[in-house]
Amino acid sequence: MRLPSDRIFWGVSLGHMLNDTFMSTRSVLLTFISAYILPMTSRQVGFALSLVELTGAISQPFFGWLADRTGGRWLGAGGVAVTVIMFCVAIVVVMTGASYWLMLIPLALAGLGSGAFHPVGSMYATHTSPQQAGRNAALFFMFGQLGLGIGPAVTGILLENAHSRINEWFAPALGASFPHLLLEHGTVLPVIGLSVVAIPVIWLMARTLPDKPEPRQPKAAVQNAAPPQPLRKWPFVILALAVSARGLSSLATVAFMPYMFQLKGWSPSEYGLLSSSFWVASGLAGVWFGMMGDRYDSRRVITLSLMVSAPGVFLLPSLSGVLAFAAAILVGAMSGSHSLIVVLGQSLLPGRKGFASGAVLGLIFATGALGNLIVGDFIARIGADNTFQLIAVITLFGSLLWLLLPSVKHSSSTAA
Repeated sequence: MRLPSDRIFWGVSLGHMLNDTFMSTRSVLLTFISAYILPMTSRQVGFALSLVELTGAISQPFFGWLADRTGGRWLGAGGVAVTVIMFCVAIVVVMTGASYWLMLIPLALAGLGSGAFHPVGSMYATHTSPQQAGRNAALFFMFGQLGLGIGPAVTGILLENAHSRINEWFAPALGASFPHLLLEHGTVLPVIGLSVVAIPVIWLMARTLPDKPEPRQPKAAVQNAAPPQPLRKWPFVILALAVSARGLSSLATVAFMPYMFQLKGWSPSEYGLLSSSFWVASGLAGVWFGMMGDRYDSRRVITLSLMVSAPGVFLLPSLSGVLAFAAAILVGAMSGSHSLIVVLGQSLLPGRKGFASGAVLGLIFATGALGNLIVGDFIARIGADNTFQLIAVITLFGSLLWLLLPSVKHSSSTAA
């Protein structure tokens, strides 16, 4: 496979990796904070996760519209900078003893920074080679998902020895009837060190991204063009429903894996690595899905991937050790089709790629955020096992909705 050579592509791809590295730390951070610093219920963890996603999701259509008109240089570079800075601020706020609600303010602003970056990045990732939009989108999202894989693993390692081990020392002497009753303490300050890698990436984006929109078509060309086709509403309704069902099997599932496996006694490095294996598998498989989407019907590729992932989601809570990692890798790999969703969305709004990218990504993140709220509440009500089994059933039936969407028309020309 021939990699793109465009500097803009590499600027937004590395920016995607950096942005998502920090965004992915939040599930491990919140799990650690709830255990060692600020006690939180599964509902509170779900609300915090959802708030970050929602602030980014709701703002993405607006930022995509703005990128179409400005070129997106400062939206892209500035958005990533805001994400990094606000996560560091949230860590400082937690360590100064602030309340749960005060911690949510910088987390929400970090989501807003991510919302500014994503429409710009996805717009330029597919723009560099339109004939291979699926492949380029998949590579762009692969970098993001590698960041999603790096974040939990590195965060878990940094936090592994950043907490006390009173229960480990004294619980055996107290006996089996007194597990994990002694008060533990910890710190999340080591995670701030990750911000050092942000400086060169943000500088590269600021140098490579355009600071003005593309020139408009000449007036004569616009007059001679075929009249635009009226937009149909039903594909957008179906897309919203299909993305909602898919969000439960990917974003909401991986968001609660650290929480679920901490309850099983896993260490931060263990459940951080489990989350990372999900995202790395998703990123690597996403490149293959992108190439399949350029050759075959994207709708059927997405449907098949969701059908394969449903058994992994169903079994995940009951597994441990190597089998838990195998299930996480399977579900993660099958969630790698989201680049095809962006291309599908862009095909529904031709000529408005920035807005289409923002709208589709906003929809993906918003439904994932609502999924976090729902999953957090259901875990509190019926337990993790029953919740994940319900998600698996919804995923299986939701996979059929993609077949109701119009297919993407592929260009007859082939890129080198």
